[in-house]
Amino acid sequence: MTSDSLHLPSAARIVALHDGLFAITGWPLQQPAAADDGLWQWVQANHRFNSLLWAEEDLARRTTVADAEIAANKRAIDGYNQRRNDAIERIDETLLARLADVRPVDNAWHNSETAGAMIDRLSILSLKRFHMDAQTQRKDASDAHLATCREKLARLDVQRADLARCLETLLAASARGGAFWRIYRQFKMYNDPTLNPYLYANKT
Repeated sequence: MTSDSLHLPSAARIVALHDGLFAITGWPLQQPAAADDGLWQWVQANHRFNSLLWAEEDLARRTTVADAEIAANKRAIDGYNQRRNDAIERIDETLLARLADVRPVDNAWHNSETAGAMIDRLSILSLKRFHMDAQTQRKDASDAHLATCREKLARLDVQRADLARCLETLLAASARGGAFWRIYRQFKMYNDPTLNPYLYANKT
């Protein structure tokens, strides 16, 4: 089978979606309808929660506000991170469902990183690139700062292109049975009131 016949996404389309969402007014607090209610819904949701997480991480580094505001940022970070990881698992579930009829060959490559995790990393690289590009356009920064940021932006472009190619390779190999991955689940213990000792201790 081929990636196209199994309706597997292209890395180029994922990258284009990530970058394109930044141009939408109100993103990420408001989001457009996803291209479908399956894979692309979860790719977009993952990117949205990464974007919200990025903003909260910036806010949590403030030193001129009350501690209560930083605590609120930390709680928001935990929530967005949980939802980000939930979306990664939904991406993997959707992709693996499309690959369900493909039997890996005996010597198939077992990829330690899931396709969903790679898509999540592409989202983060898109965010890094977006914010680094903004740094290259600052009018209040020195020439040295702008040059350094342009160099970092170029490195991010190489890194993202490499990762996109690796994702494309994994999906194509998986479609023909030459590779596979498994979902291991994130088991985020800090958000679970039955697993975080500081949460379940308060209930006894």
